[in-house]
Amino acid sequence: MNYEEDIQIDETALDVEWLEQASLAMKYGRHYAECRRRFTEAEEKVKVVRAELIKRANSDPVRFCKKEKPNVADIEAYYRKHTKHITAKEEWMEAMYELNMAEVAKNEISFTRKVALENLVKLYIAQYFAGPNIPRDLNWEMKEKRKKMNAEVGSALQRKNKKT
Repeated sequence: MNYEEDIQIDETALDVEWLEQASLAMKYGRHYAECRRRFTEAEEKVKVVRAELIKRANSDPVRFCKKEKPNVADIEAYYRKHTKHITAKEEWMEAMYELNMAEVAKNEISFTRKVALENLVKLYIAQYFAGPNIPRDLNWEMKEKRKKMNAEVGSALQRKNKKT
C-alpha cells in the first residue's frame, strides 16, 4: 500500500479518479479490517500470557514471587516484568500503532479524497480549469509549488539548526 501515491488526484483525469475511488476506499477498508484483526489477536495474546503467568505465580508463590502469600501487587510485579508479557505487550503496541495509522489512511481516502474529488468536479463544471487564452498546466504548477514549499521548509530547518 502506498498512501502517498494513492491520496494524489490527477486533476486532468477526474473521470478516471472517480472510477477508482470506490475500489481505493475498499482497499484501505480491507487493510484497516486486517489491522483491526491483528490488534485484537495481539490484545488476546497479552491476556492469555498474563493469565498463564498469574496461574504460575499462584501455583508456586515462593518460587516466582519470593513470598509465601503474595498479594495482588506482588503477582502483578511478577508477570509485568516477565519477558513473555513484555514481548506480548510490545506486539500489542505495534499492532495498535498500525491500526491507528490504517484508520487515518482509510478515513483520508474514503472521506477527504472523496470530498476533494467532488470539489474538483465542481471547479471543472464552473470552468475553473478552462483558461481564456492559455491553458494552465496544473501538473507543472503543482510540482513548482511543491518545490517552493520544500525549499522553504529546507531553509527553515537550516535556520533552526544554525540557532542550536
